[in-house]
Amino acid sequence: ETPNATDRRSSSGGCQLTTANMSVESSKPKASLLQSMGLGGTAAMFAVNFTHPIETVKTRMQVSGLGIGSTCSSLMADEGVLAFWKGLPFAYGRELSYTSIKLGAYAPVRDAMEPLTEYMPAFLVKFLAGAATGGVGSVVGNPFDVMKTLAQTNKDKSVGLGSLVTNMIRDQGAAGFYRGVGANVGRACVLNATKMGIYDMAKGAVTEATGWERKDVRTAASSSFVAGFFMTCTVSPFDNIRTRLMNQPTDAKLYDGLVDCFVKTVKSDGVASLWRGFIPIWARFAPQATLQLLTIEALYGHFGFKSI
Repeated sequence: ETPNATDRRSSSGGCQLTTANMSVESSKPKASLLQSMGLGGTAAMFAVNFTHPIETVKTRMQVSGLGIGSTCSSLMADEGVLAFWKGLPFAYGRELSYTSIKLGAYAPVRDAMEPLTEYMPAFLVKFLAGAATGGVGSVVGNPFDVMKTLAQTNKDKSVGLGSLVTNMIRDQGAAGFYRGVGANVGRACVLNATKMGIYDMAKGAVTEATGWERKDVRTAASSSFVAGFFMTCTVSPFDNIRTRLMNQPTDAKLYDGLVDCFVKTVKSDGVASLWRGFIPIWARFAPQATLQLLTIEALYGHFGFKSI
């Protein structure tokens, strides 16, 4: 038997195996909306334990204007290592509300919007699904975002949940929990449209280029890393404005909304300041996106559901 014949048979066998694996994957049931949201929230809760310190450094940089080194050294020297996890309980609340929707609801919403592919490109439908789930999730999770930001930027002794909530209601009423909601919704729509849209498309491209399955860890890891970079490029301005709006004292109002904050920021610090903290934002987004997406894909597989 010639080597070429052996290679052809081997190649044919590999193609048949890949086709069989794809057939098994496509035959799996899709998670329902509530099931997917539950798995999304679980994945996010796991990931935030590792990425919260990066988020704290990023938030401090945006407020203070200091560099990474200065921010980390002052945080460590003045407040101790546990300060990097300030506001973690609020982060848990945020992940269970906001991220369970933006991450967990994406696949069911994308599938529900599939008929729109008759009128627009499939990638636009994916971006729309990401924007919709991100926007809704941000409204639900905004109170936790506000509390988390105040806790992370507080350089004094950590303030408990009860005290923060009491002070906010006393000084600004329930509306205080929705300060910066406009910037947060804009940020979430852009972030999730970029994250889930790019991730979904990258998985298809990686699968075609390498022959790896969509559920393969290598496919998910490489696709989520690419998504993390593009997320940082598009979201940084919204992230900076959101941080400034949410970091206003509970007893004072420094900005009259999204546009006013944007104008004042550009006037005082320049356009480039909108991308302040780019490196720590990327340093958080890349591993966070990777951890979240790898974990939810693993959970989908564990419970016998079809992957994203």
